[in-house]
Amino acid sequence: MAASTAAAAARKGALTDQRFSELSPALSPEVVEALDRGGFQRCTPVQAAAIPHLLSHKDVAVDAATGSGKTLAFIVPVVEILRRRSSPPKSHEVLALIISPTRELSSQIFNVAQPFFATLNGVSSMLLVGGLDIKAELKKVEEEGANILVGTPGKLFDIMHTDALEYKNLEILILDEADRLLDMGFQKHINFILSMLPKLRRTGLFSATQTKAVADLSKAGLRNPIRVEVKTEAKSTSKDAGQQELGPSITPLGLRLEYMICEASKKSSQLVDFLVQNSGKKIMVYFATCACVDYWAVVLPLIKSLKGSPIIAYHGKMKQSLREKALASFSALSSGVLVCTDVAARGLDIPSVDLIVQYDPPQDPNVFIHRAGRTARYDQEGDAIVFLLPKEDTYVEFLKLRGVPLTERECLANTDDVIPQIRSAALEDRNVMEKGLRAFVSFVRAYKEHHCSYIFRWKDLEIGKLAMEYGLLQIPSMPEVKHHSLSLEGFISVDDVDITQIKYKDKAREKQRKKALKRKAEEEAQNPKPERKRPPEKPEKPKRKKTGKQRQSIQTKEDLDELAHEYRLLKKLKRGDIDEEEYEKLTGFGDSDGEASDGDGSNLDERKKGNKAQKKTKQRGKCKSGSKKFEGRSKLRSKRR
Repeated sequence: MAASTAAAAARKGALTDQRFSELSPALSPEVVEALDRGGFQRCTPVQAAAIPHLLSHKDVAVDAATGSGKTLAFIVPVVEILRRRSSPPKSHEVLALIISPTRELSSQIFNVAQPFFATLNGVSSMLLVGGLDIKAELKKVEEEGANILVGTPGKLFDIMHTDALEYKNLEILILDEADRLLDMGFQKHINFILSMLPKLRRTGLFSATQTKAVADLSKAGLRNPIRVEVKTEAKSTSKDAGQQELGPSITPLGLRLEYMICEASKKSSQLVDFLVQNSGKKIMVYFATCACVDYWAVVLPLIKSLKGSPIIAYHGKMKQSLREKALASFSALSSGVLVCTDVAARGLDIPSVDLIVQYDPPQDPNVFIHRAGRTARYDQEGDAIVFLLPKEDTYVEFLKLRGVPLTERECLANTDDVIPQIRSAALEDRNVMEKGLRAFVSFVRAYKEHHCSYIFRWKDLEIGKLAMEYGLLQIPSMPEVKHHSLSLEGFISVDDVDITQIKYKDKAREKQRKKALKRKAEEEAQNPKPERKRPPEKPEKPKRKKTGKQRQSIQTKEDLDELAHEYRLLKKLKRGDIDEEEYEKLTGFGDSDGEASDGDGSNLDERKKGNKAQKKTKQRGKCKSGSKKFEGRSKLRSKRR
């Protein structure tokens, strides 16, 4: 695989001096005009490197930081290649295929590409993503046809199983976020799609992180590809470090990465303080699970200092229509908070995001870069911070080795404690209490599945402090807590509270809960559960007398332990760690009251001699017994012979 590196250009800035109008091979005037209308005059390093290669009939495997302009790096060549065809395509003849892992990313690519697709005469495009009726989409494909398909692997897999479209004249295939395509279990779909396409085509494989699976895919789907790798030189921006070089980085040039180490019980207070300090900014806060997002999206607006701040939830278990609505609402805001999971970590180009907060580090370390890359996109600047527990500090060094250097931000000691407010909200509304319990349980279980389990050790979790962080009224009964000795230290229980009596604020839900409780009580009264009879206790079995061999092995072990103990003490005596008086006490040769004798030194020598003689006697005894065993074995062998 040939290599082309754009690191030098990346060091200078997010944009190079290379203009789109001056690229070679040259772009058509219509495409340059469409770029000008979108405000794109100069190329980013990845665009300057990838576009000429694709236009020169070469396959490319691009490894570039998120937010570096990869979308235009493949849309422009797709349009140019189709413009150069001598004859217009048939209505059902597919010439270009763009595949991405999620609906949101596919929709975004399709929308970004529309001004460029519009420059093609007689060429139609279609978006194919999940969430829509396959029969209706198939009917549309059969009736209208399409020459450019943009979609997710699952939906394309379904469409390509039919004879609705032709692929034998396909010109170019693009795989965007290639590592994510494989991580999400689309290997079977991708293999089938590749088998349906002609081998004489151009292929572009784009990703922010190159994994082994991506390398394997490039071998299978690309012909002698050019490797385009874009890296930046990260610089520390902390006051102490000045402009110190931190080495090569795979993050965007304008991104400032920080980390904060604080106790679990203080994390939620630190988060609130951080959001208050940056109240005029557009912020994305990442949590580990969907249940955590649901909980904090309800709790954060109830904190006094955050009241009135727009806080929007976004996660994978939401209906597609609600997800689209949430994304559109946050994109339209000039300032606000989006609490989300990793479903918002890749490909989404949300305008003007100022700050990324990784409240929970991601399960997959590769996702860290993608999360942080939602800010500082293209030629803009942005900040990102990750919250870590004290026992997770080695994650910083781990990321540095992967080309993601971070600088430390101090954990503030004088922040307002928000735990009483969260607990008060839970006492007033059962919905808050139940969401908190679900979020807590889901977090612990997600923590167990962490890819970096040697750094994020779930058995080291301080459950008591963690429960305080979530503002829980009680620690839930779960197997992870029951059957493992996890630390409950730091949890302050709420006295005189009957959890069963906490009501829902929503009157309809509370009415429904009371009905359910009444129905359950009636069922139990009608069908009382039979008392479980305890099985009769089995009489203790008489202990069997140990055999001679068993007694001998026990005695031998005791002797060896005693000998090892005395040997360790003797080494301490020689090193000077203990004196002779202490040595006598510990070996059992001192006075009965535990003090050294007041006699002369000859007594000590005699004791030592006696001790040594005793050891020699034991050793001789063991040697004799060993020799007897050996003789016995040799006799048995001679008999067998």
